[in-house]
Amino acid sequence: MAHETTNTANSDAPDTASVRGIDVSYTDRGAGYPILFIHGHPFDRTMWDPQVRAFAGRGYRVIVPDLRGYGRSSVVPGTTSLSVFARDLAALLDHLGLDVVGVVGLSMGGQVALELYRLFPDRVDSLTLAATNPRAETDEGRVSRLAMAERLREEGMRGYTEEMLVGMMTADNVRDLPAVADHVRAMMYAAPPEGAAAAQRGRAQRPDYVPLLRRVSAPTLLVGGRQDGFTPPDFTESMHVMIPDSVVEIIEGAGHLPNLERPDRFNEVLRRFLDRCRTRV
Repeated sequence: MAHETTNTANSDAPDTASVRGIDVSYTDRGAGYPILFIHGHPFDRTMWDPQVRAFAGRGYRVIVPDLRGYGRSSVVPGTTSLSVFARDLAALLDHLGLDVVGVVGLSMGGQVALELYRLFPDRVDSLTLAATNPRAETDEGRVSRLAMAERLREEGMRGYTEEMLVGMMTADNVRDLPAVADHVRAMMYAAPPEGAAAAQRGRAQRPDYVPLLRRVSAPTLLVGGRQDGFTPPDFTESMHVMIPDSVVEIIEGAGHLPNLERPDRFNEVLRRFLDRCRTRV
């Protein structure tokens, strides 16, 4: 299991690590059981702000990077596969001197978490997959992602953001949670188009992680939003059947971003799971 660790940095500003030929911007806060949070597309590390506030320094050390091509990390045009993301994160953990961590990923971040587990299972002490589709990309989805990559590169993020905001969040939450909607919109606007396009090309090649699920031995939390149209609750429930040591939570009133739409409930569920993981013998 993961050993308790301490972050020695004192600044509230993000840190930067030079790994694998790029600069990775990341937040590293608190002391205790280390958790690596992996954001989705087209977001950045600030999508985990409610979790940083809830967990850092309260028995947990949180490491929250901007993935390659997002936030303040280096943008590399071309194609960024899930394997590239996962190897970047493993190199960041090496930089921080962390052999084993709890891993939390949402949507694309959940797929990166699965790839991290596939490549480095001994480094994953616990696994949380939120709003995650483990299935291979479909032929139709592959065509759509490649077309979207070209659109983002040519047109930028604004039109895509306006089309996708309702969907990332429920329409009710966009209306009723304006500060959250503004945060989500701002992250999407700010995503570097070349980085987002590279990730879309990589996800067009997404493999099937379903066979991997039966081999996952780490304790696993599966979280979905009741109104998530991208990864409906049945996706989450189906993973629960396949992963031996797993628990599932469907969060009411949330869409694709339950950690932002219902942060108190998400944090409660995650804390209950992680408290069990860090104290097990």
